[in-house]
Amino acid sequence: MTVLVLIANPAAPVLSHQLLTTIQHSTGGEINWLNRHIAAEIVGPEEPDSLAIAREAVGTLPLDVAEVSATHRKKQLLVADMDSTMIEQECIDELADAVGIKAEVAAITERAMNGELNFEQALRTRVGLIKGLERRIIEEIRRERITLAPGSRALVQTMRSFGAYTSLVSGGFTIFADYIARRIGFDEAVANALEFNGDVLTGTVASPIVDKTTKLDRLTALATERNLPMAATLAVGDGANDLDMIRAAGMGVAIHAKPHVAAAAGVRIDHGDLTSLLYLQGYTDEDIVR
Repeated sequence: MTVLVLIANPAAPVLSHQLLTTIQHSTGGEINWLNRHIAAEIVGPEEPDSLAIAREAVGTLPLDVAEVSATHRKKQLLVADMDSTMIEQECIDELADAVGIKAEVAAITERAMNGELNFEQALRTRVGLIKGLERRIIEEIRRERITLAPGSRALVQTMRSFGAYTSLVSGGFTIFADYIARRIGFDEAVANALEFNGDVLTGTVASPIVDKTTKLDRLTALATERNLPMAATLAVGDGANDLDMIRAAGMGVAIHAKPHVAAAAGVRIDHGDLTSLLYLQGYTDEDIVR
């Protein structure tokens, strides 16, 4: 059995009872509100093209629509990207801004996230461009410029409260990922290590590089360690280096992602925040830990 889920951004609660009823009349199934005006589900839609019917009815409204399996719906493992997923920035771009080359580095980041460049080569090139940056400046950027993505703590804290294991696996840097993981509440963090000479950045990154293969490997290893079927896993990210884990997970979500990543993912969230991943799993507003 499948479940059709409709989700609005909490900042723009545009999901109406009228729209939901209209869709249900065309698809069949049972309506269940998860959070009034923000998220609802239609359990057991009977039409094979229910997702297309719902998306046509939604039209240009800022609503996300997904069809998910009712089996293993509440996931027991979350593996998440960090930059532009659990936080709102790309850390390397903010570091580049401190030395006046943000536009140059951001252009490389954009191409890498679109899958146009080799990830490792692009990462080493960008880090080389910020050689000489002092640790205290990096820590200041981490403290003053990096903001958590809306819903990030709610997602992790709620899943953990229901017994899930949560892993932050980033192609970014441990100096950010370890800090962000503690703030949000992840069980673990995996990322690349910047290399320093004293307190000054050498412009190099320690090997091996955390890349798309690392992300996929960590997903499968954690599932094996915890004796979980892949159907009980959830992966979320926005860039090309997230695609392998998104495709492999029981529920793979592209959130505010690059177009080709969103098109290839099983579920795409274009409007909602990270609490959308809880509604996809059938959590109600009352379940969410805030």
